[in-house]
Amino acid sequence: MAEPAANRPPTPAPASGGMSRKLSIVLFVILSALLYQQIQPPPPKICGSPNGPPVTAPRTKLKDGRHLAYKESGVPKEEAKYKIIFVHGFDSCRHDALPISPEVAQDLGIYLLSFDRPGYGESDPDPARSEKSIALDIEQLADNLELGPKFHLIGFSMGGEIMWSCLKYIPHRLYGVATLAPVGNYWWSGIPSNVSRDAWYQQLPQDQWAVWISHHLPWLTYWWNTQKLFPPSSVITYNPAILSEEDAMFMKKFGMRPYFPMIRQQGEYNSLHRDMMVGFGKWDWSPLDLKDPFAGGEGKVHLWHGAEDLMVPASLSRYISARLPWVIYHELPKSGHLFPVDSGNADAIVKSLLLGDH
Repeated sequence: MAEPAANRPPTPAPASGGMSRKLSIVLFVILSALLYQQIQPPPPKICGSPNGPPVTAPRTKLKDGRHLAYKESGVPKEEAKYKIIFVHGFDSCRHDALPISPEVAQDLGIYLLSFDRPGYGESDPDPARSEKSIALDIEQLADNLELGPKFHLIGFSMGGEIMWSCLKYIPHRLYGVATLAPVGNYWWSGIPSNVSRDAWYQQLPQDQWAVWISHHLPWLTYWWNTQKLFPPSSVITYNPAILSEEDAMFMKKFGMRPYFPMIRQQGEYNSLHRDMMVGFGKWDWSPLDLKDPFAGGEGKVHLWHGAEDLMVPASLSRYISARLPWVIYHELPKSGHLFPVDSGNADAIVKSLLLGDH
């Protein structure tokens, strides 16, 4: 028998179109807020701040109030015949300076200055960091430490890419430059698509994604390299698949650095991720636009690359060197990315730069 109508539970009225739209908007706002929290990097742990790591290195203050931590080696600055500033690579610091042998440093009279790039080690992060700002930081560093009107520069890996910025923005301060296994930007103008494509596909797929994100969606760089759904940059995770046979041997030395925790201590976003965002970002110029900064013959630019480099393809270096006849190109046929950590290679690099052996 049918239940009397008076005893039946009331049937909910269908939600109006306005209510559905409101619920959709609320849901979208909640999901957006959750996503925003996920992609936002934490604030940096600035050295010397109340909750930050301690300051243990000598530091110099820049015009904008930031500090750069540095390390001096070789002969005393006042006695040096040659003054070299070394620019470290990705996931490194001032302690990773080119290992010039004490004998060569003494014989040639080399003063070597290395520093923590912004956000690394004990140098303050630079929220306005760009491919130009680091060149100006280097110029201020040289002035603050009274290196004189000119000096030599050596940069490795991501620091090698920075050498192009120094050649563009501060060439008048340079006696000569050596760039070692420099990172290349696949979107630099003037590089043919077949050349950049060939270099691009020499990367592991996960690195193709990490680099693509840092160029096209830089605001997702932190999330991409910290999330657990997809593999992040293999360089950040030290994936052995990117090591050549020689690199695997050198990594036993390079990977066991006792100061390694200090490198990322202010946060991975302000060190590693900003490096990627700037290095693979959207530059409005290219190394191929540069003119010979030493057209008068008073200096040289040397580019060194290992033919078996699995981290940074040598093909971009080959092409750029071929297009810039004033760049002296050295390719090491059996070397990978880490060849500068060998003191024998380091000595050969500085002798070539300072004495003109090529």
